[in-house]
Amino acid sequence: MSRTEAPPLPEPLRVPVADSHTHLDMQDATVEEGLARAAAVNVTTVIQVGCDVAGSRWAAETAAAHANVHAAVALHPNEAPRIVHGDPEGRSRQGAREAGGEAALHEALAEIDALAALDHVRGVGETGLDHFRTGPEGMAAQEESFRAHIEIAKRHGKALVIHDREAHADVLRVLADAGAPERTVFHCYSGDADMARICADAGYFMSFAGNVTFKNAQPLRDALAVAPMELVLVETDAPFLTPAPYRGRPNAPYLIPVTLRAMAAVKGVHEDTLASAVFDNTARAFDY
Repeated sequence: MSRTEAPPLPEPLRVPVADSHTHLDMQDATVEEGLARAAAVNVTTVIQVGCDVAGSRWAAETAAAHANVHAAVALHPNEAPRIVHGDPEGRSRQGAREAGGEAALHEALAEIDALAALDHVRGVGETGLDHFRTGPEGMAAQEESFRAHIEIAKRHGKALVIHDREAHADVLRVLADAGAPERTVFHCYSGDADMARICADAGYFMSFAGNVTFKNAQPLRDALAVAPMELVLVETDAPFLTPAPYRGRPNAPYLIPVTLRAMAAVKGVHEDTLASAVFDNTARAFDY
C-alpha cells in the first residue's frame, strides 16, 4: 500500500458530525471533492482554518462560497516569529522571507482583524504557542501575536482556536492573564488528564484529532476519558494526523468516522451518542 494513497471511505456515520479543524487548501482534492467525500460518510460541516494572511483570506473566501464551510482566521504561532525575524530557510509555504519587524506583524494582525469581522468567519485561530518549532528568540513575538488574537476574538465575539504544542502551562497562563473569550477551543488537544480537568473547569472545548488513535497516545485517551461530553469536539487537522490504521497517509475530513469511533470506545458510549454531542458542541463552539 502506497504511503501517498488516500485511505478508503469508512462506513458512514448514522448521525451527522462536523470536522472542527481542517486545512482544505493543503489537501489534494478540490474543495468540492473533499466536501462530497465528507458528506458521503455524514461529515456535513467543516471548519476551514487559516495559518497566515493568505491562507486566512482563502478560508474566508471558501466559507463565503460554501454553506457547510465555516472559517477561522489567524497567524499560526510559528508564523508570527517568521514575520518579525524573517525566515531565511523558507520553512513555511511562503518560502524564504526577510525580517519585517514589529511593523510587519502589526500589519498582518490588522488584516486578520478585518477578516475576523466577516460573518462567515466563525473563529480566530489557529493561534497560541508552539515551543516545539519556535526557540527562545521567537517567544516574545509569538506571545504578542497570541494576545492580539485573544483581543480580536473577544472584540468580534468569535471562537478562539488554540494551537498548543509543548506549551501547556504558558498557554493556560496567557489565557488566564488576558481573559479567555467566551468560546475557546483547544485544537488537536495534546494535554493530559490533569490539564483536561483544568480546561473543563474553565469551560474550554477540547478537540481530538487522529493522534488519539495512535498506540503511544494513552495520555490523550486518558484526557478524553475525563473530558466532559459537552466540551468534546473531533477534527482531522487534515492533511496531517491521519488516524490508525492509516497513519502516515493523507488525511481528509471523510476520515472523521475512524477517529470518532475510536473516541466513542474510549468514552464508553455509542458512536451515535458521541456524534450527536459533537455535532451540537461544534455548532455551539463556533456559534453557527
